Amino acid sequence: MFDRIPPVVKNLIIINVIMFVGTFIVGDFMYEKLSLFCFQSPFFKPYQLLTHMFMHGGFFHIFFNMYTLFIFGSVLENVWGGKKFLFYYLVTGIGAALLHNLTIYIELSSLVNSAGAGNFMAQAQINQILGTPTVGASGAIYGLLLAYAMLFPNNVMQLIFPPIALKAKWFVLIFGVIELLSGLSGAGSNIAHFAHLGGMIFGYFLIIYWKKNNRMYY
Repeated sequence: MFDRIPPVVKNLIIINVIMFVGTFIVGDFMYEKLSLFCFQSPFFKPYQLLTHMFMHGGFFHIFFNMYTLFIFGSVLENVWGGKKFLFYYLVTGIGAALLHNLTIYIELSSLVNSAGAGNFMAQAQINQILGTPTVGASGAIYGLLLAYAMLFPNNVMQLIFPPIALKAKWFVLIFGVIELLSGLSGAGSNIAHFAHLGGMIFGYFLIIYWKKNNRMYY
């Protein structure tokens, strides 16, 4: 079965698994160097916009991301070919990181103003944000979901929980709305909701560009 996985998807899964195992061997060093820190953090390095996509915070985090990559990434790579698929995957992953860090930049700017006005709790929040990294391929994964829905909008997707069937276009639309509302409300603050949205947004505009210029399939 593994031999039938398209090469780019297969290699992405292998790299992610190797990196995940490596975190248990090397420890915090990989998280400190390869995770994504916000732009204002002293720990931020530009290469983290890429490397954070191959880091994960736990077994279920990497399992669900790699399972989704396998299911939807395989379809997209077979349609687009390896080079175009990899380009799309990286663009959506980096785009997710950029939007995520932009939202943090805005949040930090507000907190800095509050701290300057004497809000000691705001300063504690600033310190926490500056030292908290983001990891995971979820931004790119959401980009894959968006691409699948745009290419195959009427394909029916069966959800495991809740056990309902939806057309791909409605499935992705619902997910996008949930991520937007969750991000605005701060629900699940340990989840990078705007990174998920960033992957979808960058994916949407890239596909629109390809369609407009007749470059969708070559």
